[in-house]
Amino acid sequence: MKKFLFGIILTITVLMVYKQCTYQPRVVVNNTSDVIQEQLKNVSKLVVTEGNFSEVFNYENSKEIFGEFLTAEKKALVVVNAKVNVSYDLKKLEYKLDEATKTLQILSIPDYEIFINPDLQYYDIQADFLNPFEAEDYNDIKKTINDDLMKKIEESSLVTNAQNRLLSELSKFYILANSLGWKLEYKGERLNAQDDFEKLLL
Repeated sequence: MKKFLFGIILTITVLMVYKQCTYQPRVVVNNTSDVIQEQLKNVSKLVVTEGNFSEVFNYENSKEIFGEFLTAEKKALVVVNAKVNVSYDLKKLEYKLDEATKTLQILSIPDYEIFINPDLQYYDIQADFLNPFEAEDYNDIKKTINDDLMKKIEESSLVTNAQNRLLSELSKFYILANSLGWKLEYKGERLNAQDDFEKLLL
């Protein structure tokens, strides 16, 4: 019985020693360009800055019935509360990976997009029998308000805030490339620091 147990222990020991001697660790080699591409997918997202705008709009329209002798007028007071989004869709960002020179080239960055969702409340609507309110009037009011809001938004801090958020996201591209020993270029210009995007974009 002792010989049998000794034989089992000896066999197990020999097998373990053999396994240790023949073991080759599995080496996983990641292509850095694949790593960068995967990380770019994670960084490429929709960057959104939200805001609210309010204003009061006076609409007036006069229609000549018999030349200057008789006019029919209509007017309305419109209170506007609008939710606004300024966004950059970084999924539309175009880039190229040059493995030979280990360079990540940003070819183009999408422009910002403005989305306006206005809530219009009409007050004090006055219209003449000969010049009633029609669907065309409401369309004109909405277009005029939308155009006016667009100008105010483009001049507001909302766009500036969106640009700052964009720069924050773009700096991640520099960190990513730098951490893997790659260079980063934008439109042929070499970026040597995180804030270089600001100099090139703004």
